[in-house]
Amino acid sequence: MNRTPPPRLRVLVADDNPVIGDALRALLESEPDIEVVAVALSAGEAVAFAELLSPEVAVLDVRIPGGGGAWMAREIRRRVPRTRLLAFSAHSDSGSIARMASAGVTEYLVKGSPNTEIVAAIRRLCPNKANGTE
Repeated sequence: MNRTPPPRLRVLVADDNPVIGDALRALLESEPDIEVVAVALSAGEAVAFAELLSPEVAVLDVRIPGGGGAWMAREIRRRVPRTRLLAFSAHSDSGSIARMASAGVTEYLVKGSPNTEIVAAIRRLCPNKANGTE
């Protein structure tokens, strides 16, 4: 019997630090149910990739050149409303969290969070897709 594997969660990563972008790609690609469709180095690039690729989840740096995290989140939310948004930042101040939440981000993780928490947060954003029922 030839079973087709369930579709993978398509994730866009946006971080201006290529080391972090590459590390997130490696972490997420090691999961059997997650596929990184692109890594963007600026807010504008992330918005363009989101429009082109329609990922289920976008992992967004809060302080990123080309408009910043809140602008990027609002634009992705406006242009690709089905994409779920997760902020991934070195900044955990209440102002940054509030700005990202008001822009449509529903998960906020601080850089340095355990890898298992990063993966779990992405899966929480798309529970039906993660368990193959979407």
